[in-house]
Amino acid sequence: MGKDDLQGALDLLVLRTLVREPMHGYGLVRRIQQVTDGALIVEEGSLYPALHRMEIAGWIKADWKMTEAGRRAKFYSLTIAGKKQLAAEEENWNRVTSAVEKVLKLA
Repeated sequence: MGKDDLQGALDLLVLRTLVREPMHGYGLVRRIQQVTDGALIVEEGSLYPALHRMEIAGWIKADWKMTEAGRRAKFYSLTIAGKKQLAAEEENWNRVTSAVEKVLKLA
């Protein structure tokens, strides 16, 4: 697995999480951790550069809104291009995991 596959995994997690509803960065971190029962923890130092990159690519858009706690935060949502990218990321993930599965079955 190359660096692009690992970056793709983060993209996949973020894009899939945003399918349900717009979220701010901290909410994304918490949701991914919650859904995976703590098995996956996305560091904010990795998340925010990824969000910025995805926003530049046009996969997500950001709007300033108020959180439940009354703070102003950027909420990210999926664009049409993001939905197409999500499908591509899911296809790539399935290809990579299938290849890893084949190697694991060798033993």
